[in-house]
Amino acid sequence: MNKPYVIGIAGGSGSGKTFFLKCFLEHFTADEVCLVSQDDYYFPVGHAMTKEENKLYNFDLPSTIDHEHFESDIFKLLNGESFTKEEYTFNNPDAPKKLLEIKPAPIIMVEGLFILHFKKIAEVLDMTIFIDADEEVALQRRLKRDLLERGYSNEDAYYKWVNHVVPSYREYLLPYRESCDKIVINNTQEAADIIKITDEISDELREKVFGEV
Repeated sequence: MNKPYVIGIAGGSGSGKTFFLKCFLEHFTADEVCLVSQDDYYFPVGHAMTKEENKLYNFDLPSTIDHEHFESDIFKLLNGESFTKEEYTFNNPDAPKKLLEIKPAPIIMVEGLFILHFKKIAEVLDMTIFIDADEEVALQRRLKRDLLERGYSNEDAYYKWVNHVVPSYREYLLPYRESCDKIVINNTQEAADIIKITDEISDELREKVFGEV
């Protein structure tokens, strides 16, 4: 097996990374691409916390990620090995946990807030994509997600944004923005705009990886 082509997709909370990934993955079959998400490598701490402790705990730091496990699994894929990983449910004890089986593929997508900060991961990335959005746009997306999906109050979600999310973004991700191969500005609410961008990048990848024109 030839060395897989590794794409790193980084973006702050509320940048629209999830929708970008969804559109991007639709261009490839399961045999052509696999996805490794940093979110599945959080140290499991939240289940033992009270609501107040959870509010104060800063999940937006590199130290909350089991980066050695994250790196190890990426290198397994590079060596043509599969692995299983329990999906992280963001400390929601009621959410059903899935056991993910990740198989090697010609294209490996690695996504997360700190993938450019973790040097061993950054060094194997063949293409880096930075998903960006204006701070106010990102905040509104984050508040909507935290209220609907994670059960935070508006106050708690805003506390985390101001005290955890923004400082971490500025320290651990923003400094890498200009060194990325592609910067995608995602302030739009129009799905067609992001779909068009993923169309273009996917065409470029098919030519690079599969020799398709």
